[in-house]
Amino acid sequence: MKKSLFTLIFWAYCACSVAQTPTEVGSAETHHYAIEIAGIRVGTMTAVRQPQADNQTIYTLISDVKVNLLVYTVKIYYKVINRFEGKKLMLSTVDVHTNRGDFTSRTEWKGDHYDINADQYKYKRQTIETQNIDFSSSLLYFYEPLGRNKVYAEYFGDYFTFSKTAAGTYHAVISDRADDYIYQNGRLVKIVKHNSLKNFILRLLD
Repeated sequence: MKKSLFTLIFWAYCACSVAQTPTEVGSAETHHYAIEIAGIRVGTMTAVRQPQADNQTIYTLISDVKVNLLVYTVKIYYKVINRFEGKKLMLSTVDVHTNRGDFTSRTEWKGDHYDINADQYKYKRQTIETQNIDFSSSLLYFYEPLGRNKVYAEYFGDYFTFSKTAAGTYHAVISDRADDYIYQNGRLVKIVKHNSLKNFILRLLD
């Protein structure tokens, strides 16, 4: 039971990016979300978009989840750092710290291709990508994916397939995992992360 619940929580969420450069310019845009299971709040998620000098933007997603069971506590801290130059992803790093260990993913532009290496809990992928990555999952918190049929998932080092199911609602699938993204007036207000045990819900707080 412990193992299955940990797997549920681990796969259900991913998030964060921290700007560490002294050349920050412009105002940061920040959104806060509650993370819930069965109506119970188990964590928080913060998304930050920070414009930089030289046409660069840092996207920050931070997820912190803690679930207290009778004899066991599940803790997952997820951090993603995404740096875009214009509409091109230049570097993405994902760091995950959990009860089960520490895990990483990295996507880096090397001049004519991306090196992609995802080494996560029960998931590994190492490959290259020659096509420009212009939209990743971190951007979903700031832009509605109008007209897009795929979005790069930094955690997996692979693409979600996207389909619009209703006005402002999008269904995303990768492997055997599925999410629903719900927008109101172009703003992301809710995410449903589907799971066979219990769905995770992210709700906009501000």
